[in-house]
Formats: sequence, structure tokens, C-alpha cells
Amino acid sequence: MAPPATSTGGTLPELTNRTPFLGLKLYVLLLIAVLIVIATVILILVCVRRSRSSKKRKMRVKHSSGAIPLVSKEIVEVNTLELKIDEEVEIEIEESASAESPNIGWGRWYSLKELENATEGFAEVNVIGEGGYGIVYKGILMDGSVVAVKNLLNNKGQAEKEFKVEVEAIGKVKHKNLVGLVGYCAEGAQRMLVYEYVDNGTLEQWLHGDVGPVSPLPWDIRMKIAVGTAKGLAYLHEGLEPKVVHRDVKSSNILLDKKWNAKVSDFGLAKLLGSEKSYVTTRVMGTFGYVSPEYASTGMLNEGSDVYSFGILLMELITGRSPIDYSRPPGEMNLVDWFKVMVASRRGDELVDPLIDIQPYPRSLKRALLVCLRCIDLDVNKRPKMGQIVHMLEADDFPFRSEHRTNREKDPVHSKAAVSSKILYPTRHVEPADKSSWR
Repeated sequence: MAPPATSTGGTLPELTNRTPFLGLKLYVLLLIAVLIVIATVILILVCVRRSRSSKKRKMRVKHSSGAIPLVSKEIVEVNTLELKIDEEVEIEIEESASAESPNIGWGRWYSLKELENATEGFAEVNVIGEGGYGIVYKGILMDGSVVAVKNLLNNKGQAEKEFKVEVEAIGKVKHKNLVGLVGYCAEGAQRMLVYEYVDNGTLEQWLHGDVGPVSPLPWDIRMKIAVGTAKGLAYLHEGLEPKVVHRDVKSSNILLDKKWNAKVSDFGLAKLLGSEKSYVTTRVMGTFGYVSPEYASTGMLNEGSDVYSFGILLMELITGRSPIDYSRPPGEMNLVDWFKVMVASRRGDELVDPLIDIQPYPRSLKRALLVCLRCIDLDVNKRPKMGQIVHMLEADDFPFRSEHRTNREKDPVHSKAAVSSKILYPTRHVEPADKSSWR
């Protein structure tokens, strides 16, 4: 028997016909199937959108969490720079994290109780440095390691500012001529920084302290200190992005270890400077006698300001004099003015610290004097970079020594003296400077 014809003349069942599935009509089943497909698509889209939103919220929380921003408000001059900071070394500080994770990012989180125990309750007997920034204590941690703990004074929020600046400037930096920042403590209003302990005092103490009739710093050691300091500053200026301008290079901020290796310290005044910026304009800070004239007069700061300060430091190493000394005669109070006059008068050999018992070779002295003069050039663009200064100071002395001895050998008396001196002092500069070479 043939199937009944549809209204259109076809043989397919009508949509209104009932189906075996729950007795529902065909069009109802089709409608249900379409709704299920639409609902499934909508559900998938909603899940994808929620997943993306969740990821964005997590990223925002990650970059905004913590008490210390990546670039603090203090460094407003470089807030438009796109700082290339690796996510692996982001600084995230939360007080609640101290109990859960003792190691956060680049450094160790120390509790206030740990540092109190290490310094015997911040005992006065453990004080190794003191200034307007705060007090530095020697501390011994539970594992026996020796550290220096700087307790920043909270003068109108200055502790918070210096804390942020130092963490930003050198928190991730490792260099043999920079004091290493081991960790930090931030509990309540307390802000402390924990450094590696450098066990031989400061350059200022060895140059200007009561060291006796003969300086414990001979010429070669002084040049070693100068080269080490220059290498540390060169790394800050040329090895980092953004570069770091120290802004307070001086003898009291150069720490020395037992082998007379120099380590630049105290980055509380440091500024960050991106490669596309030639300078930043900021409030003039630093130490009188070391501050470059263009920075003092305009507030325009760049790495050339550190170069000028290094030039003063090198003068200090050569002469043993402070940058400003009011106990000197009027013409000698200002080290720079006196230095320039002496060099112009070809009396450079008289600039050498009289406490140095063995005078430097004339050529070695001349090179050091030349570096000084180039560093303090009033035209900041003519000053050398710190990397160039390192090369200038490390120039090999051997050709100069050979030439010097050859000239001495022309005089039998001087030749015998030279041989005797060589036997007595085989590793030091033993011959006095030849004054005639300055004329």
C-alpha cells in the first residue's frame, strides 16, 4: 500500500507528525536540538571570556601588589621610560609573606626580630657607621654569616624613599666593586637594609684618620682602589638599563676589604636614567666639595656628575687632602683650585701625599693627574666615560719603568741606588719622582 501524500505532494512525513521519542512532534524535537546547540555555543563563549578576564586580573594584582613599586614616586624624572624589568626579578613585598616564604625575589626577607638578635638589640657597641640617613650595625645571623644592617631614620618619610631607591638601584645588581644588598626588612614603620659586611673600614678613615707618620696606603694600593671604584661606577653607568647615577661618590662611601678591594656603597641618593635620556632634572643632593658645578647650578644630573666626583676622589687619593679643608692656607682650602695651580706651575710631584714613603714613578703620577683634570673638565661633554677612565688608569707601566731605569743608568750613582732599591722593595715603586720631568 502506498504512503499517504503530503500537502506538497511529497512522500516525507509532515513536521506535525508525532515521533516515537516521548510522543513529541518532529518540529518540537528539531527546535529542542537547535536550542541545545545555541546554549552550548553561548556557554563556551562565556567560559572563554571569564578565563581571559581572570588572567588579566591576576596580572594586574601581580604588578600592583607589595609595598614597593617597581619605580618609586621619588624618581619622577624617569616615570615615562619603558623600564625593561624582567618578571623573574620583580620586587613584591608583603608583610604576610615573611612567615610563608623567607626568600622573595632577589633578596632575603628578614624579620625585625631576626635583625634585633643579629645586632644584640641594635647595641651601641655594634655601631659601625652613622649619618643623616641612619645607623649601620654589624650583625651576625643565625647561620653565622656577618652582615651590615642599615636602620634608616624615618625623617619625614625619608626612610621610605631611601629604602625604595636602594632596592630599585642595586637590589638586583651583583658586582665585585659594589656592596651587595643581601636583603631587607619592612615591618610597620621600620625600614632596614641588609648588606654584605666589608671588614676594613672606609677610604676616608684610611686617608684622613690617625694613621701615623707613614700612610698604610702606598701608591700602588691607592691606584688599585681608584681602579676598583672606577669599575664599580662604570658598571652602574654602562652595564645596566636603566643606568644608575650614584650621586654621592665620596671617600666615606668607598668601603675596603682586607685585600684593599674597593666597594662603592650607599645608594640612597641614586637616580635611574634611561638610555634615551641625556639627563634628569632633580633637587641638588650630594656632599659639598664633590658635587659637579653644572649639577649644583642647574640641577641637571647625568653620569658626568659621578665622573666629576670621581675626579675629586682621585685627587684625594693622590694628595691625602680633603676636598674642602678650612685648616689650610687660603690658597689651599679648595682642593680643586690648589690642584690646578700646582699642575699649571709644573709642581705636580709636590701634590703627592707626604705620608707616602715611596714616591710613584713620574709617568704613573702624570697619568693620574691627567685623569683628574679630564674628570673635572667644566664641559661635561668633554669628561671621559667611566669605562675609559678604567682603561686609562690600568695602562701598563712597564715601558715607562724601562725608560726610567735607562735614564738612571746614565748616572752610576743613581744606577747603584736603583739596584739597591729594587732589592729592598721588589714589588713597589721605589724611585723618587724626577722633578725635571715637569719642566
